[in-house]
Amino acid sequence: MSSSTNDTATYGTATNGEYNSNPVPYSAHAGAGAVPHTEAERRKARYDYGGNPLAREQTYDDERLQAFGGELQPGLFKGIKDRKIANPAPLGLCAFALTTFVLSLLNMGTRGQGTPNLVVALAFGYGGLVQLLAGMWEMAIGNTFGATALSSYGGFWISFAIIFTPGGFQIEQAYAGMGTDFQTVFSFYLFGWFIFTFLMLMCTLKATIAFFFLFFTLDLAFLMLALAYYFPTAAGGANVALNTAGGVFGILAAFAAWYNALAGLLEPTNSFFLIPVAHFPWSAKGREARGKEAIGNVLGHHPENDVDKMA
Repeated sequence: MSSSTNDTATYGTATNGEYNSNPVPYSAHAGAGAVPHTEAERRKARYDYGGNPLAREQTYDDERLQAFGGELQPGLFKGIKDRKIANPAPLGLCAFALTTFVLSLLNMGTRGQGTPNLVVALAFGYGGLVQLLAGMWEMAIGNTFGATALSSYGGFWISFAIIFTPGGFQIEQAYAGMGTDFQTVFSFYLFGWFIFTFLMLMCTLKATIAFFFLFFTLDLAFLMLALAYYFPTAAGGANVALNTAGGVFGILAAFAAWYNALAGLLEPTNSFFLIPVAHFPWSAKGREARGKEAIGNVLGHHPENDVDKMA
């Protein structure tokens, strides 16, 4: 591990997976007697691991963010001191929302359309790549929940596109002549995402109603779609009623994602209004609001303690 003493950065070397107790001084890497006096030199010393890519050190002073400690939950936004990158959550949520919106319209059979070829482009480019990048940026700023959710759903869209790429990977075509085998296997795939989304849902129980609603409707969408393929029609297609239900819940999830993204984008410097996210009564923000309300009631019953009335 790296350490710092009297403004001189030091770096340990690895031996059989362990770091020794005789660190190499900064001067060994920057010239004899070199001590990082300037801010630029200190910044370089902080990230210069002496040629050892496995060396690690904590480069910020504030405590680590809790899961969904703000970056993917606008209602509990907690910025990082001196952070040099923007909040990636709205970008990831928008990428998820648009791709889900289009696919859900097709699942509902809107205007008689149901072939998902167009969604493949969105799934690769926006819902897949862009959302995956947003998840990686969430990891960079220390948000475990945001990194897990956005990266995973980015991976979902990429894998979805791989399955349905027309004339590409031939995954669906490999099951030709096997009855409903593809529908059954694809339902297993969707059931897995239903389970994963349920785990994410459990992490939103102390967040906001808007955030909980997003994962609740998404979980139901995965469940309906999984059942639609598990109980296919006699012709081998997805169950129409269940597939439509999955599309409806998908539409709700898409708009919920857009709503949460907007809540994270709006601020007094760029908007004349903010939108509510409705904190659960048992959440930290909910308890704080009830405490303020209780104090207000107490002051209302005791005019002598009411500053406004005294004034």
